[in-house]
Amino acid sequence: MTDPLAQIVTLLQPAAPFSKRVSGAGRWSLRRTEVGRPYYCAILEGECRLAAGGHDEIVLREGDFALIPSANDFTMSSRTPTEVKDMDLTPIAMPDGEFRLGSPDGLPDVRLLVGYCVFRSPDAALLASLLPQLVHIRGVNRLATLMQLVSDESRAQRPAREVVLERLLEVLLIEALRSSGQTDTSPGLLRGLADERLAAAIRRIHESPDRPWTVAQLAKEATLSRSAFYERFGRAVGSAPMEYLLAWRMALAKDWLRRGQASIADVAERVGYSSASTFSVAFSRHVGVPPARYARDTSIGEITQHEAGSPEETRPIA
Repeated sequence: MTDPLAQIVTLLQPAAPFSKRVSGAGRWSLRRTEVGRPYYCAILEGECRLAAGGHDEIVLREGDFALIPSANDFTMSSRTPTEVKDMDLTPIAMPDGEFRLGSPDGLPDVRLLVGYCVFRSPDAALLASLLPQLVHIRGVNRLATLMQLVSDESRAQRPAREVVLERLLEVLLIEALRSSGQTDTSPGLLRGLADERLAAAIRRIHESPDRPWTVAQLAKEATLSRSAFYERFGRAVGSAPMEYLLAWRMALAKDWLRRGQASIADVAERVGYSSASTFSVAFSRHVGVPPARYARDTSIGEITQHEAGSPEETRPIA
């Protein structure tokens, strides 16, 4: 059976992350406003607070894992209430390779593993928008173990390091996202998949993007009336069913065109268009350039910086 979540994470093309061990002592606060990049942290010991834009502040405890698929504005701070003067701009590098926030002296109140990764897909913004804005998971030791593996691999200079990191990161993201099924996620793919009725329709979209789907047909897959399905899908996923279908078809089309392994006519057929010309019109309207030009430009690495994302993905987190 097709797994929509795995497909999306694979298409996102997660690249080797930047990660580091951080500790905090005393009162400290750290705010970052970034171009949307995936941010994650695993609490190894102690507690701290996380406030992400648009969400209530949460207390992170030992064993917790937090993932913000598109981190634009967030603040991490000590469990003890902070003031403006406690704001840290640059953590202190400790002799053991750890970075300290707050007081450089004494035992830390919290230890955590934090990092950014990068989604290399030109469709990263679109695909990430299908995910919840914040994932907070408590009591899943597998995630802390995976984060430790990521940390160890990123520091070592072993053969095939980048390949191993990429695979670990894919597993980490899927594990984090699928573990969030019991959390109160924002609209997106996870909320849609958590609804058994909607999940049936979403899986069919991913399974057969070439079928000439209509809202009525998808509603039948979900065993709902057309109107109930339309309203329920939009509330859970955050977009109308046909908008989601179009976005998914275009994401697949762009991936196949970039790979150069299929003609435009073949790609058109794979994503449900009756002819290459009909597909070209839809693709041009959605992407901004004809498929032939897109295939030519992306095959020689000419994706624009605006489309591919910021190159400064390895800038330190703090």
